[in-house]
Amino acid sequence: MAAITAAMVKELRQATDAPMMDCKKVLVEAEGDMEKAKELLKERGIAKAAKKADRVAAEGLVGLKMADDFSKATVVEINSETDFVAQNDGFKNLVASTVEEIYNNQPADVAALMDSAFGEDFVAQVAKIGEKIEVRRFATMTADADEAMNSYIHSNNRIAVIIKAKCDSEKTAEAMRETMKQVAMHASAMKPTTLSYKDFDAEYVESETKGRIEALKKENEELSRLGKPLKNVPQYISMVQLTDEVMAKAEADIKAELLAEGKPEKILDKIIPGKVARFVLDNTLLDQEQALLDQQYVLDDKLTVAQAVEKAAKAAGGTAEIVEFVRLEVGEGIEKKEDDFAAEVAAQMG
Repeated sequence: MAAITAAMVKELRQATDAPMMDCKKVLVEAEGDMEKAKELLKERGIAKAAKKADRVAAEGLVGLKMADDFSKATVVEINSETDFVAQNDGFKNLVASTVEEIYNNQPADVAALMDSAFGEDFVAQVAKIGEKIEVRRFATMTADADEAMNSYIHSNNRIAVIIKAKCDSEKTAEAMRETMKQVAMHASAMKPTTLSYKDFDAEYVESETKGRIEALKKENEELSRLGKPLKNVPQYISMVQLTDEVMAKAEADIKAELLAEGKPEKILDKIIPGKVARFVLDNTLLDQEQALLDQQYVLDDKLTVAQAVEKAAKAAGGTAEIVEFVRLEVGEGIEKKEDDFAAEVAAQMG
């Protein structure tokens, strides 16, 4: 006979809305056969019309737990169908107990978590709340003595971030924790999706370049029609594209333009670096939007996040480089189902 797991009980409950204990009983009787278990529930009039598996759980909360010595941190996202339930004390307690379980026992993934003894307790708590609730994702990060780690959870408990930097010494790591807190707050607001532009796939960059340039051209057509200033249309959008050849040509073009404007050649060395820096800024929009290290730091927009961390570490007498981060935002990437109330009423009347 197949073992009846908490995940199986949860799946059947979501599909039928039947009480948890009834789900477990019929699964045992059906020897783990999900379809047979559903039929047994129907025959006994236990299954309800609502199909929780068809609902979309895109609301919810994140949970965060961090060690007092900053050596370990866990973050989890748990989804519910409605924000009303997410603000319920029972749901908040469920998030707290789940992040505690993951922090202490480090399950490999969501399936492993739900197959554990805790998974059965989770399903039981969900049954009391009475709405589709799912553990969507989680992560645990650890830090050595020479690594500075810190975290941030937004006041609405819908965004949480953990950041870690490799330092040259334990002393520097201790000094950099406050900076890591600030960078975590930055990441919360600026929504980076990856650490560095070096993480981007070449095909992704090419696709994004075409799309963004076309979008800007269309926007400029409308701005032109309205008689408003046009936006700059870049040639590139990432450092991935700014090869040595591209940069050499950009510098040569800038020099030729300055000479054409009548600028004395003896002062060009003072002007060109600033112009080149502007060229890089204008042609790395993708990096600035999505790569944490390459974003303009919110506390000092003259610096990138990488430069700000380097500056803070230097002030502490050492070096530091961010090597890892995780950012969870409730419902991110989940397509919410838009209910058509009129169509729903018509369907019920029909």
